[in-house]
Amino acid sequence: MKRKTSNTFAGLLAVAAIGTSVIIPAQTVGAAESFADISKAGSYQAAVKKLAEQKVFVGYGADLLKPQQAITRAELAKLATAAFGLPTGQQSAAFSDVERDDWFYPYVTAAVSAGVMAGDGAEFLPDQPVAVSELVHVVAKANNTERAALEKMLGNANAQAPATRAEAAYLMVEAKRANQQESENKVTSIEAQNVITLVVKFAKPLPKEEVELDAAKQNFVFDNGLSIRNVPQLMTGLEATYIVPTTVQKEGTTYTLTYKGKQAGTFEANPEKLALRSTQQVASDTFEVESSLEDGVTDYGNVIVAYRNSRPNPFALDENNQYEGKTYEILSSMRDISVTITPEGGEPIRAGYVPFTQATDGRQAPKFRLPDGQKLKPGTTYTVTADWAAIKKNTFVASEKAPLTIQEVKAADEKTLAVTLAEDPKDELFALRSITLTAPDGTKLTADYKLTSRKGATGTFELKDAALEAGTTYKVAPLGDWAVADGVSVTLN
Repeated sequence: MKRKTSNTFAGLLAVAAIGTSVIIPAQTVGAAESFADISKAGSYQAAVKKLAEQKVFVGYGADLLKPQQAITRAELAKLATAAFGLPTGQQSAAFSDVERDDWFYPYVTAAVSAGVMAGDGAEFLPDQPVAVSELVHVVAKANNTERAALEKMLGNANAQAPATRAEAAYLMVEAKRANQQESENKVTSIEAQNVITLVVKFAKPLPKEEVELDAAKQNFVFDNGLSIRNVPQLMTGLEATYIVPTTVQKEGTTYTLTYKGKQAGTFEANPEKLALRSTQQVASDTFEVESSLEDGVTDYGNVIVAYRNSRPNPFALDENNQYEGKTYEILSSMRDISVTITPEGGEPIRAGYVPFTQATDGRQAPKFRLPDGQKLKPGTTYTVTADWAAIKKNTFVASEKAPLTIQEVKAADEKTLAVTLAEDPKDELFALRSITLTAPDGTKLTADYKLTSRKGATGTFELKDAALEAGTTYKVAPLGDWAVADGVSVTLN
């Protein structure tokens, strides 16, 4: 005759706590402090209390958890199903002592279907106490954990002795915690490659969402005033090694990297400045600073996976930053970097990097622009210096540079304009530029260049807070004197 197991099972798991869709029989729920016998869990009290606070453990009556009571096979099936998310609703595992109206029926079926538990011939033996060795086996299977690690967690527990509810709670909590820690990515090494470039190696590749800029700034935190400037970039040919651009490191400083709230390691500042070749003017308010592969300096775009197919000379550095026997310094992203330009006999001026001009024309020549309204004076000698670079030829004499010529503007839609120059500027000289559109009634609209949209002589400009009116002809003018647009107009048809 078949035995029935009472459905006052105090080890049932609350559905909300573990996210599995199961049916739980009525039972009494109380706060951890309301259980008079929780202290009887001994060294496992923290785990039992945690599950009780999460409403995972539910009491016998109003105030008893019975942590020292042996856990049964039916209870363990429920615990494993709920704690490890085993799917319910599987095809029934036919046992003579498990019927469809038993409270443990779906959990026995789930545990057996998942290969976590097995019956004894035609019987499951739901009321039978679970030995410590069986508890370890079930948790190892359900959590994909080595038995030895679980046995170590339980210390000197007798493998053949009945496992208590407290031991089951402890093993579940610790196994899941260990599994989570193992799944977390870790920094395995940090190298300051130069004064603005770190090479950070992880145990495994970072997920895409963790290398987006906002996430990276939250995840990569340094002390002593250092900060990340742009997204980490995976290096070509290396499984989980990233170029991380930083603000300028201070010589003699030891920095600590905290990754995702946990201390990841320390490193010594590298005072080595990047060896750049020369500087020269490219527009009335813009100049460039050039480096060369011949000098052992590579733009980061040449050695990262993201630009592998778009750069003319991509290659893969090895763990020693070498390629074909030559060692390279990495010029990391220039985002938020500036230089100082000083006119002969004048005061120093800070010039900021122009976004996406680092190597857009096949040369390693990031562009820098004077503050709004300032221009390079023809005939004046300028000296360019930086706290992150040593520039071999760091002076140039400014000359008169003609503005770009806007030849035509077409409206793609009410918010988007295609602006075509008379000649291809061969670089991102559109960057940070704007145009104004004046309607016959005097209404002025402003459109800004969309970064990296240039195709040859044509770049895309976008209206942000306004829109073109169909049938209205707008007179086009550059905002500032970076270009001329004699007689150019645009009409949205």
